[in-house]
Amino acid sequence: MAETPAACLTAREAAAFLHLNEKKLYELANSRELPAARVGGKWLFPRALLEEWLLEQAHGGALTDRLLITGSDDPLLAATTAALAEQLGGDGLVAYSPTGTMTGLELLARRRANVCALHWGGVEHSAQQHALLLRRFAASRQWALVRLSLREQGVILRRGLEVDGIETLAAFDYRWAMRQAGAGSRHFLESALASRGFAAADCSVVAEARSEREAAALVAREDADCAPGTRAAAAEFGLGFLSLGWEAFDLALPREILFRRLFQALLTTHGDARSQTLARRLGGYDLSPQGRILGMD
Repeated sequence: MAETPAACLTAREAAAFLHLNEKKLYELANSRELPAARVGGKWLFPRALLEEWLLEQAHGGALTDRLLITGSDDPLLAATTAALAEQLGGDGLVAYSPTGTMTGLELLARRRANVCALHWGGVEHSAQQHALLLRRFAASRQWALVRLSLREQGVILRRGLEVDGIETLAAFDYRWAMRQAGAGSRHFLESALASRGFAAADCSVVAEARSEREAAALVAREDADCAPGTRAAAAEFGLGFLSLGWEAFDLALPREILFRRLFQALLTTHGDARSQTLARRLGGYDLSPQGRILGMD
């Protein structure tokens, strides 16, 4: 039986694998240009990440013709991704797979995605909260944070349901489609409930939604009466909405991707006339801060 290759290589093995001398290897590792970790005073080099790094270096980056987006769900970003994919045709791949903020960041940290969309709390504290959130991941030292929009966050309501506050939805027997733990919409709701003396446990949960639009679909089918989400998601499904405030919607990504052609095309498409028209029709968006690179200190 063939021996399974080691998951991590020593400096000597990595140098041989890359056909480099060890001095150059250490130089690349110390400058963080090469995927490596210092463990017990010794450098270790993950084989899988070295192979990916080699692909990235090939003719300007073999993976520069694809952009994989994960994290939080958003109707406008979904429309932007679809429009960009149409423009690219067979010349590139752009895909959007919403997972919620925390799972998206985990995928980004494991290099399973190129970009993570995220939101975590009210807009007034977003710069600090998003930086703190990213610092949970060691890989974030190599990331950039880009503002995409501001969004109105709240509760999606079934057609015909009118309530004067989330206190009513929490205290009485309304059926909730709740977002999973680690989703930004759930975090926003939990903060709003806590400020009013309630908790998510007070809500009568009948379903769990793994994305913003799945939550809206459950309410639209009347499988639930309400769900945490944005005004835009509610409008997309023709549903009611109870506003709880505004949030920042940002993109986290490795710095080397920031100025790649596909990511810059994504920003351009997100801010073009068609996207601005859709943002106005859905409501609950402010695109004015789009493209601002945020500090992470």
